[in-house]
Amino acid sequence: MNSIYQERIKAVIDYIEDHYTEKIDLNQLADISHFSKFHFSRIFSSVTGATPIAFLNQKRLEKSIDYLTETDQSILEIALLCGFGSPSTFNSLFKKHFQLSPSEVRKRQNKESNISQQLSKILEEGHDSLCYSGSVENNFLRRIWSMNIILKELPDYQVAYVRHVGSYLGTGQAWETLMTWASKHEIYPTEHYFIGISLDDPQFVEENKCRYDACVTLPDGFDREPDGDIQFKTLSGGSYALYQFYDTIDKLAIAYQSLFGQWLPSSEYEADDKPCLEFCMNNPFEDSEGKAKVDLYLPIRKLGFAKS
Repeated sequence: MNSIYQERIKAVIDYIEDHYTEKIDLNQLADISHFSKFHFSRIFSSVTGATPIAFLNQKRLEKSIDYLTETDQSILEIALLCGFGSPSTFNSLFKKHFQLSPSEVRKRQNKESNISQQLSKILEEGHDSLCYSGSVENNFLRRIWSMNIILKELPDYQVAYVRHVGSYLGTGQAWETLMTWASKHEIYPTEHYFIGISLDDPQFVEENKCRYDACVTLPDGFDREPDGDIQFKTLSGGSYALYQFYDTIDKLAIAYQSLFGQWLPSSEYEADDKPCLEFCMNNPFEDSEGKAKVDLYLPIRKLGFAKS
């Protein structure tokens, strides 16, 4: 991994370890990392195997085990000492991870002298499960790691788009609406680009609130008349890293994982403050193998040194 990436990720981890008792949000951590706020969470989770918030909560839960098993502090005091906003938040997260409430651990610690080791093991196994570890995923990651990334300069694109809010698995209606409108205006895939943009990371945004734009590029001088769900905007051009994806659509998330976790940290670039662009190059429902052909463009800029 590039040493600058190591230093920046380490700075975030060090900050979490030193300030886990305080209120911390993603913007703070992104500022410390000097990475794009738009892509920070994906970079951090791709490199460490855990989202920034999951990493922070793991640290807080680690300390709470020590307080529960080694002190007489009350549950309220422990929640505040470990940086949880309230006892209810602490109880909920603790029980989610250990299937026991903090008070139940307190009751069991006299009977089970190794309860803290048991909980620590559960926490460690939970962290490991956040990483992509299956053989299929590993084979796919190795395949992407050996891929040829093409560096390209893209122009600005004027596009019409339909916004979908909800699961990324349910974007079909947005595409159908856009395609119907495009056909009416004689805008076809052979002459124009159809581009998908995922604006939220489902690891951090509730599934039913994720935003996705189904876009199509417009002819020069196109008259942008309001038309139902159709909206218009400009997609910013600039430097991009292109990965030509061709596989079943469920593998696209793993492609992102490898680009952000392996290729990017070993390159001379970092993610720029723009969304990734997914140029749809085929209709997977018409593909003989049911695979999607996507030109995946990752916005990049030259990697700078972290500020002191």
